[in-house]
Amino acid sequence: MTTRSTSADFVTAFSTGWPENQPEIMVLSLTTHKGIQDFALTKEQALLVAKTIKQTAAQLAKPST
Repeated sequence: MTTRSTSADFVTAFSTGWPENQPEIMVLSLTTHKGIQDFALTKEQALLVAKTIKQTAAQLAKPST
């Protein structure tokens, strides 16, 4: 089992796209200060990730000023 860090890196940029020779997958690229990480997702996975992010984002507290 992989040991997970208790801290997270902020995403500074992201992009999505798909390879011309594999139109059935989406590539999600996330950029942090450590570099770029690419993830390949099926349509079903991409829709689930989007749904989960939307639900989680709705529950976030407002930033303190």
